[in-house]
Amino acid sequence: MSADRSRARALLAGVLTLLSATSTQAASLGPGEGEVDIVAWAGYIERGETDKAYDWVSEFEKTTQCKVKVKTAGTSDEMVSLMNEGGFDLVTASGDASLRLIAGKKVRPIDTSLIPSWKAVDPRLQDAPWHTVAGVHYGTPYQWGANVLMYDTTVFKEAPKSWKVVFEAMDFPDGKPNAGRIQAYDGPIYVADAALYLKSAKPELGITDPYELTEAQYAAALDLLRAQKKLVQRYWHDAMKQVDDFTNEGVVASSSWPFQVKLLISNKKPIASTIPQEGATGWADTTMMHVDAAHPNCAYMWMEHSLSAKVQGDVAAWFGSVPAVPAACKGNELLGEEGCKTNGSEEFAKISFWRTPTAKCSKAEGCVPYSRWVSDYIAVLGGR
Repeated sequence: MSADRSRARALLAGVLTLLSATSTQAASLGPGEGEVDIVAWAGYIERGETDKAYDWVSEFEKTTQCKVKVKTAGTSDEMVSLMNEGGFDLVTASGDASLRLIAGKKVRPIDTSLIPSWKAVDPRLQDAPWHTVAGVHYGTPYQWGANVLMYDTTVFKEAPKSWKVVFEAMDFPDGKPNAGRIQAYDGPIYVADAALYLKSAKPELGITDPYELTEAQYAAALDLLRAQKKLVQRYWHDAMKQVDDFTNEGVVASSSWPFQVKLLISNKKPIASTIPQEGATGWADTTMMHVDAAHPNCAYMWMEHSLSAKVQGDVAAWFGSVPAVPAACKGNELLGEEGCKTNGSEEFAKISFWRTPTAKCSKAEGCVPYSRWVSDYIAVLGGR
């Protein structure tokens, strides 16, 4: 019996030694592979080419010897498509893409022990449902913000109080019709914007969540979008093209990102933005790693770098977003002491963050899945 106990103790000791070694190995990061390939939103990865003050790439490359390569994507659907094709290490995915990437097994779980700055992330984002499944993290939060209503201040002397200005035919304060002077987002997730407006405009529909729509609620949102089609000058997804349209094409109101707002204001254009009384949809973007990433060590190094207070503050200053690391809101020269507040840090509760609609939802009768949103929104854009 004593011999059996000795053998058992020896076996247990061996297992514990092996587990300890495995744990130590898992928590260590090897040398960089020389590059990291990232799919990102416009304005998210800057190396000072537009403005020398905004560069959070050069020092990273110098320190890690990981060359940063960036592919800009205009929509979440494009990001999913690029990640499905492969050849990229990271993607800055919004909530309407992240769960699709997880379900499609295109991104890998993240070992947060390899990212020391994880503990600095806003607690409201650490376990967010758009990147955390069954307690497993599939990315690191990057930035967040609202899809704001951008408007021309020469037309609107006061900020529009409702999204009605882009959804229903009307004359603007300058006496001219809104037809041909508004834009809408070129992505199926925009159905949620219509639903959010209808939540207040038609309370009898009973919409409680713009991403969980019954057949009747969904049909009402599509009807609104079909009517809006007659008013839209362009369905935008290219941020720079929208900037040009507000500058040269007579567009005066649209859903937008803070990035375009800041760029137009910096170009001395009469532009401002607001979150109307209905609230707004928004994005909380996550840096996610491809399941077959060719440069995982450089990818982990970038995720750690991206969570530094300096980078977080610089990105927020450039894009007009809110840092995922609250400490970035203080002491950043580019962002300023009031930068986070200006960018909407106090508006978290007003935002319905993007996430992929599914058939399984809190409604007893179920909800319309995203696949329908995709096909039906294409039909709306085609005038059907």
